[in-house]
Amino acid sequence: MIPTPHIEATKDQIAKIVIMPGDPRRSKMIAETFLENPVLVNDVRGVQGYTGTYKGQRFTVMASGMGHPSIGLYSYELYNFYDVDTIIRVGSIGGVSDRTPLRSLIIGQRAYSETNYLMFYRDNGNKCGYVEADETLCAKAAATAERLGFEYNVGDIMSSDTYYTDNDDVAVCLENNLLGVEMEGVALYLNAKRAGKKALVICTVSNNIPAGIELPSEDRQNGFKDMARLAFEMCL
Repeated sequence: MIPTPHIEATKDQIAKIVIMPGDPRRSKMIAETFLENPVLVNDVRGVQGYTGTYKGQRFTVMASGMGHPSIGLYSYELYNFYDVDTIIRVGSIGGVSDRTPLRSLIIGQRAYSETNYLMFYRDNGNKCGYVEADETLCAKAAATAERLGFEYNVGDIMSSDTYYTDNDDVAVCLENNLLGVEMEGVALYLNAKRAGKKALVICTVSNNIPAGIELPSEDRQNGFKDMARLAFEMCL
C-alpha cells in the first residue's frame, strides 16, 4: 500500500535508514544541516520527510509526531510498506537526576512502559515492562559517541503515554534506575521487533523534571544537533 494514508512518498524515495525526530521543524533543520541535496518526500499533515546523503550514505530524515500512537503509525508504515531496515529516534527526554545533565545524550538500551500500546502485542508475549533496543545499534551508538567526545549515558529509559500525569514518574525512574522519561521509545521498539527490523532511541536531555529546569522550545528545535550527528555517524 504505497503511498500510505500518511506517507505520500514513492518506495524508492525512502532510504533504508531513517533518522526520526518528533518535531517536523526539527526534521527540516536536521535535513538542511546534515544532508547533501535533501529532497522533501513527505509533507502529509505537515509531517516532513527528506531524503538525501550524508558522507555518501543515503538517509531519510522524517518526523514522527508526539507519543506512542504517532511514532507507532509512522514506523509501522516505514518498516512494513517501505522496507525500511533501521529507524533511529532522535528526540528530547526529561532527566530525573543530576546523573544526566541538560544537553547530554541518553542512548536507550531498553524502554520501560505501562502504555496501552503494549496490549496490541499481547499475542506476541509482550506485557507491561521492558522492550529492548537493537543490541548492535546500541553498541555502535556508544562507541561513536565516545569517538566524537559527546557526553552520554547508556541505560534504560521510561516511555510514557502522558506528559501531564498524576503518576510519580520520577519515583518510578529512580526506583528502577531509569535515566529519564520520553514518549515514543516502546512503540518504536515493539514495531521493530514485530517487523524483524532495527531501532534505537537517542535523546538529548531537555529538562530536569525534579528541579523544574527546562530548555526553551527554540533550543529544543535548533540546538540538539549532537544526537543527529551521532545517528548519522554510527551508520557509516
